[in-house]
Amino acid sequence: MTALAVAGGGVLAPPAGATAGASAAVDFATRCVPPPIAGIPPIEGTTTAQITVDNTTPTVGDTVTVTYKVVKPAASNPVDLPLPADIMTPTGKLTLAGAQTGSVTVTGPKKNAPVPGLGEFPPFEMTGTFVVTAPGEIRLSPGDYNIHTSYLMELDTPCTVKNPPAPVSETITATGGGGPVNERAITLGTASGKPGERVTVTGTRFTPDAEVTVAGWNGSAPTADKITSKVAAGGGFTFRPKITDPSTIGIVAFEGTSWDPAKGAGPAAYSLVGDVPPLSQRIDTLVKGGSLSMTQVGDTVELTAVDFGKGGASTGALNTVTVKDFRGGPAGWSLTGRVTDFTGPGGAAVDAGELSWTPACATKAGSPSTCAAGSEGAVGSAGATLASTPNAAFTGGEFTVDAGLSLDVPEFTAPGAYSGVLTLTLS
Repeated sequence: MTALAVAGGGVLAPPAGATAGASAAVDFATRCVPPPIAGIPPIEGTTTAQITVDNTTPTVGDTVTVTYKVVKPAASNPVDLPLPADIMTPTGKLTLAGAQTGSVTVTGPKKNAPVPGLGEFPPFEMTGTFVVTAPGEIRLSPGDYNIHTSYLMELDTPCTVKNPPAPVSETITATGGGGPVNERAITLGTASGKPGERVTVTGTRFTPDAEVTVAGWNGSAPTADKITSKVAAGGGFTFRPKITDPSTIGIVAFEGTSWDPAKGAGPAAYSLVGDVPPLSQRIDTLVKGGSLSMTQVGDTVELTAVDFGKGGASTGALNTVTVKDFRGGPAGWSLTGRVTDFTGPGGAAVDAGELSWTPACATKAGSPSTCAAGSEGAVGSAGATLASTPNAAFTGGEFTVDAGLSLDVPEFTAPGAYSGVLTLTLS
């Protein structure tokens, strides 16, 4: 999996001097799905996470800043190649239960320490905010998170809670406010996206039929990325603004012509990945990953004849095998072979262990990977490796595999034709 972790505070950090309430780290079963191009199966593991807040006793109407720290991610670096620093952006959600229900979007900065090959991912943090809308006990639990990596290509590794909700990590107690409460709220379909992509924003408890604007948020004011339309009769809406401003750290929605927290909702944490510098244009294309496959030039090998009473080496050459690894991910491949006994007339046989090979492998120029030939020696019914390529940050290419074959025939083997089946497996 290409997923890293980050350390440090998020983009919606709590104000200076804020004191987080008591909380507890919790463990929960997680399923992380590496990008399809990686060729790696889903990772079932345990995430350890902790939620903290800047105010454990807020008043209804207050904005609470939450920090979601993944103390121990569910998976480690799956390849033996070190991964560089500052290539990933984490996003996620946490769940509210009790007096107030819903979810809170959180994001983290594009920052991480280098990760050694096959090493554990370090901790990372994400932050976000929510407005308290009801008095009483509010319980906060970790939710799904996603790791976006920007190394060689833009990839996502989503990790989901297997048995939601996860255990409660933080509890706050809210008291009633002295005036009307702004219950307007927004949720995002995703917490990150590329510049120019649209994000789905769903609003609730806005004034029916009012005009509402959904916009990017740069930390102090709305950005120019805006969309304005009317709220439905039930007070809800779903808008899909296009976000391009690189200063965006969140999304807000508000009634009227300008931002007013009393008549709005947010900011909900949102970050751009693969930022475009000012006064430039991003031009995108797509290189689609393919499959791992092999072909061979024939299905029959004729070995040289040997004499009864002398026996010895019956030799020949494996039909050339071409391996095409067009997946474009970090996984290597292995080509193995195993052979049956060689059966002849009247039930006579030459044992499978008497067949040996001398492998050879050539790599097509420009291929990211370099293949290695297997060891010279017996093939047998247990099998042996013919050729392989290692895991790496970026693999693939085209390869031709050959082998010299030699069947050691005992000297007094019954005369006649003998045949065995060599099965090749690519994985």
